[in-house]
Amino acid sequence: MSLKTAIKKPALTHDAICIQTQNEITHGDWNWVNDKKQTENLDPGNPANYYESTLSPWENFPPLIEDKECELVVIGGGLLGASAALHLSESGVDTVLLEKDRIGSAASGRNGGQLTPGLARWEAESMLENLSFEEARRLWTFTSSESMSLIDEITARYGLEVDRGRGHLTAAVHPGHLNSLVREADARKFLGDENVTILGAYEIKSHIQSDIYHGGALDMLGGQVHSLALTRGLIYGFVTNGGTVHEQSEVIRLEETDKGVRVHTSQGSILARRGVILAVHSATYTLLAQDNSTTIPFYTYVGTTCPVEGGTRSLLPTGKAVYDTQFQIDYYRPVRNERLLFGGQGTGMRWHDDKTVDYLTSRLRAVFPDRDDLELEFAWSGTTDLTLNGATDCRKLGKRAPIYAVHGWSGHGIAQTVRIGKAIRDDVLRLNNDFNMLTSIKHRSLMIGRQLAPVAIPIAKTLMGIGTRLSPGKMVSF
Repeated sequence: MSLKTAIKKPALTHDAICIQTQNEITHGDWNWVNDKKQTENLDPGNPANYYESTLSPWENFPPLIEDKECELVVIGGGLLGASAALHLSESGVDTVLLEKDRIGSAASGRNGGQLTPGLARWEAESMLENLSFEEARRLWTFTSSESMSLIDEITARYGLEVDRGRGHLTAAVHPGHLNSLVREADARKFLGDENVTILGAYEIKSHIQSDIYHGGALDMLGGQVHSLALTRGLIYGFVTNGGTVHEQSEVIRLEETDKGVRVHTSQGSILARRGVILAVHSATYTLLAQDNSTTIPFYTYVGTTCPVEGGTRSLLPTGKAVYDTQFQIDYYRPVRNERLLFGGQGTGMRWHDDKTVDYLTSRLRAVFPDRDDLELEFAWSGTTDLTLNGATDCRKLGKRAPIYAVHGWSGHGIAQTVRIGKAIRDDVLRLNNDFNMLTSIKHRSLMIGRQLAPVAIPIAKTLMGIGTRLSPGKMVSF
């Protein structure tokens, strides 16, 4: 490792400030700011999103412009890459992290910030259906209590401010959905997790000031976090421990050699003697030499309101984050300066900002019909990917030195991403078999191909939507 480096700790601001993004927004993702609320003259196509707007300006790391060697190379500066790099640095492993844009500029800085247990779309019931009891219990513990606790341990160790909130609600939009919530709570209890309380129609109103829900589940293990602050905080720890970061360094090719894996960028290369970690989320397929069609992309949309009149407690009296159970879920939570973050939808083709703002505003009105004062100030799109079986695709490849890859998050998994970063470190050092547990979940290639996602996802959603209309009490969410 390099000598320990002095680096500024990421700092949250009191409120969002409309600024230009320092990120290069590529591949079609966009940020939107309400023109009436801008406080400086912005390029209308290049504002920062809410997360970036609530953080003080931070470090810029130089691009890779030479050829060198290290033990491990981490590709990707999101939550997975940052966590793996941090844990490797804590164990004294000489590690270099390469990021094609800026730290946290992709999915890790463009999500809804909700912390929920499980492995992508696999919850406790799914694990029991697909695994033995012992396997399911181990995987559930890994993706629930261990994942949540790890975030708390890291933030305490490095003194990070990440707006960590505790408690999460799943709100039933149909009385029949309570049956599914009860089954999931029962499955969790069977696996040793007693953090869930089922709420009736009256009780849930003490948490959500809306009349559209028929009850729900309160999960005290879940919660919320400022995901970009967390990502930067992990990098802060990594660099403080002597790790090296290169931004603006997109990896274009991996070359397996007798001495390790050589990682090529446009201006330099690094020989990673002990292996490589692919932590590039939906772009993983571009660097996989084989079986690179187990995921397809889809697009997500999130916004934050102007400060809420009367404060967010007038909407969410207990301050808990919320998912609902409708087919196209709504999710929302209180954030800084009495704003409400609100997200929903998942599409095969990326929507433009105007369509997104109209949709999210209509959903705000549907959930809180008496609050026509609620107005979006920020909105942004994100890109994620999904697998056929709903679980995250974790792999350990490579001929001489290992190549680790993790993708297929289905729009879920902030805490689990951080936990898997630690599991990769543990596998490198042969400390346990946690990562092997994840690789044992088998995935099939999607015959439709990534290029057909704009067609396949709407067709799949239409068929599932017909099913929910025919059986409205059956809970199916996308």
